[in-house]
Amino acid sequence: MRRPALLLGALVLLGGSVTACGPGGSPTAAPAAGCGPATAVVTDTDVDPVGPDPGSVLPVTVDSADGTRVTVTDASRILPVNLYGSIAEIVFSLGLGDRVVGRDTSTTFPAAAHLPVVTPTGHDLSTEAILRLAPTVVLADESIGPPEALKQLRRSGITVVLVDDEQTLAAVPAHIRAIAAALGVPEPGERLVARVDAEITAARRSAPTDADPLRIAFLYVRGTAGVYLMGGRGAGSDEMIRAIGAVDAGTEIGLTKFRPLTSEGLINAAPDVILVMSEGLASVKGVDGLLALPGIGQTPAGRDRRIVDMDDGLLLTFGARTGRAIQALATAVHGTCR
Repeated sequence: MRRPALLLGALVLLGGSVTACGPGGSPTAAPAAGCGPATAVVTDTDVDPVGPDPGSVLPVTVDSADGTRVTVTDASRILPVNLYGSIAEIVFSLGLGDRVVGRDTSTTFPAAAHLPVVTPTGHDLSTEAILRLAPTVVLADESIGPPEALKQLRRSGITVVLVDDEQTLAAVPAHIRAIAAALGVPEPGERLVARVDAEITAARRSAPTDADPLRIAFLYVRGTAGVYLMGGRGAGSDEMIRAIGAVDAGTEIGLTKFRPLTSEGLINAAPDVILVMSEGLASVKGVDGLLALPGIGQTPAGRDRRIVDMDDGLLLTFGARTGRAIQALATAVHGTCR
């Protein structure tokens, strides 16, 4: 599952075509009244490298996000890991996928699917599994751990570089540059930054400008674990919602990050659309199960069954496919309902 470790800890291109679908993946037509459920779909979910492996210019010395200076001398066996899957996505997009030796559970795109997983319990690193892969450099951020595992890797002689873990649209170029610098491929890094910036800009233009902005509430639900949260400012979902020209309902009622979902809070937020991850929607037995949760049926979104879900591996990743994710979300939210 995508982000339960982080959330429970806190509380307990455009080259791919995009389709608006009903939950389960079937194309959906605009309903006669209201907009109904939809799934934001990126039909080409794999990464698109900016070119072939350019070769690394090493050694390089970079600033790790934990305040240490790190010298990278060998990038032939790369292990990119974090909670979101964004670091691996960027490494593959730089053209370095053939050098990657393992993955985290959040790295689910096809090009990486065959790699061994080094987070067997969800999002905690297995030092033993990593050592068996003999990486020459580990790229990570503070969203994954435990910290002692990363320290143990350094003590064993493996180079570990941490990048900043801010999950915002503005941070994506900085993450790309930091990863490209650590791997000795700054020029492909700049090409990837230019492409991702252009994709995000183009996707944001698809937001409607001729109507009052929709109010969208992002709910993080895991019915099997009894986890029901609502996103607000700084949750990452607020960035995606604003990118499609909508208003984040959680932010509007004063929420920050993720907070426990209450019927009173949701009714006060009065969302026109409820946004969820696809696995979360499945965990509550689909749209009908979601609408049965307290308060949801009393919102405009609930009354209109206006529920939009999106793949867990895309919605809040903030990696090299972010432009595609924004475009898919905009199409699902606005495409059948203008």
